[in-house]
Amino acid sequence: MDRILPFVNTPFIKILTGIRRSGKTTIMKMLINELKKSGIQDNQILTYNFDSLQYEELKTAQALYAHLKQKLYPTGKTYLFLDEIQEVESWEKVVNSLMTDCDVDIFVTGSNSRMMSSEISTYLTGRYVSFRIYPLSFSEYLLFRKEYAEVLDPYTELANYLKLGGFPAVHLQKYTQDDVYTIVRDIYNSTIFTDIVKRSQIRKVDQLERIVKFAFDHVGRTFSAASLSKYLKSENRTIDNETVYNYISKLESAYILHRCPRYDVQGKEILKTQEKFYLADPALRYSVLGYSSDSTAAMLENVVYLELLRRGYEVTVGKLDTAEIDFVAMKQENKLYIQVAQEIGSAETEKREFGKLLDIRDNYPKYVLRTDIFAGGNVEGIKTMPIADFLLSQEF
Repeated sequence: MDRILPFVNTPFIKILTGIRRSGKTTIMKMLINELKKSGIQDNQILTYNFDSLQYEELKTAQALYAHLKQKLYPTGKTYLFLDEIQEVESWEKVVNSLMTDCDVDIFVTGSNSRMMSSEISTYLTGRYVSFRIYPLSFSEYLLFRKEYAEVLDPYTELANYLKLGGFPAVHLQKYTQDDVYTIVRDIYNSTIFTDIVKRSQIRKVDQLERIVKFAFDHVGRTFSAASLSKYLKSENRTIDNETVYNYISKLESAYILHRCPRYDVQGKEILKTQEKFYLADPALRYSVLGYSSDSTAAMLENVVYLELLRRGYEVTVGKLDTAEIDFVAMKQENKLYIQVAQEIGSAETEKREFGKLLDIRDNYPKYVLRTDIFAGGNVEGIKTMPIADFLLSQEF
């Protein structure tokens, strides 16, 4: 809300994107409430949800444009809220024409590839601002949870957050872990079948599901199409590398997966191979594959990665000679280097985690994040702190 509100009454289309059920519609309602508080009248605000059959006849550009033109407030600005706009064919032309021809302020949401910047920039170059809506952060999760349960210390709650994830729907009341995974599995299924299988007319659904399970099981590990093809071959399935990347791309387009490229710390360039993938929410993994404690390290990385994205960082995996830095996060002139460790129980582990960061010869902040509870500290300029404290910190 703090990021979106400054753009109200500016000549930009406000586009809210993100995985289904991440809270985009709720944020729209919050924006409408803010408008009403500022004195905007009810008949200046028009809302449409194109997931509903109620608006089925408006899903062509010509029909929607003609309808909206008739509904506009006659003596001042109209505020248009168009939910799941990707269901309308050539929607970009509609909003572009309305911005040109009428006195309007437009807010739209969407949850698939037609809302990706590469898709919409062709029609709306320079005329839109995009906001990625993520499931609840750790701090937001704590706010939700205290409405229906006793909130424990942050270190205990981080373990709960890791298992239950951040989809708002699962934190509106006290659900069992099984209930949570049932809800999240429904979100996953509707995303897979509506935004990928149906839209892309995929026939080999079992092949797609095997690729999903492989990707979910390999969160935080470097990925190659060749390794996935080899895995499928072991299951007596053959698939070429191009098809693998095509499926992965569709999972990205539905906001289920996030691609994290590698960055050469010395050469200061993005590398084209061996990227990693992270999930839109930890509960996706557990709802599809079942809960297992051996995935905790990967999911901790996943949570830190998403928090950096929420705060506006571009995040990469760092390459330093043969060593790997978990995350290099950049935002304008700011840069962070981060290592995520479950715990540091030996001198060897400490040397491994700190040594990589000590080899980076610049003055940007460096962190080693841990799950074990301790007071935090500073090792030769490297800050070490519990992951829970980092997620709740305002210092980065």
